[in-house]
Amino acid sequence: MNLLEQPGAANGLEQLRGWLASGQQPAIGETLKFSLVEVSEGRAVFAATPGAHAYNPIGSVHGGYAATLLDSACGCAVHSALSSEQGYTTLELKIAYHRALSASTGLVRAEGKVVSIGKRVAFAEARITDEAGRLYASATSTLLVFERKS
Repeated sequence: MNLLEQPGAANGLEQLRGWLASGQQPAIGETLKFSLVEVSEGRAVFAATPGAHAYNPIGSVHGGYAATLLDSACGCAVHSALSSEQGYTTLELKIAYHRALSASTGLVRAEGKVVSIGKRVAFAEARITDEAGRLYASATSTLLVFERKS
């Protein structure tokens, strides 16, 4: 059972904390080898080690890999600020690539934070950095907030 699909059970932060405690990870994280590692209200952090599994035909990590990390960080940051009766979906994601990711980059973190949230729209931002704090990509996101049906 997916803990994030139980309206009324817990608020978004409680859902994500329960998910982490249970050892669950998003299916896309399993596919692309990244994990949710931290969550607090309005903040979510994913960790990943880019590798050949995410390479494009030109020999570097595909931009979609960074985009997926950033979208996940923004989305889960917003999810952590929602009530048990709310859901969300990404409306817009704007990404800036600052330097290329590669198999030699090592561990990176995608940290997402809520900028503001209202009844219908949320705004979030995220950054991918390596262990030395170097910036690889950043994003801003607009997300639709909606009431979920039980």
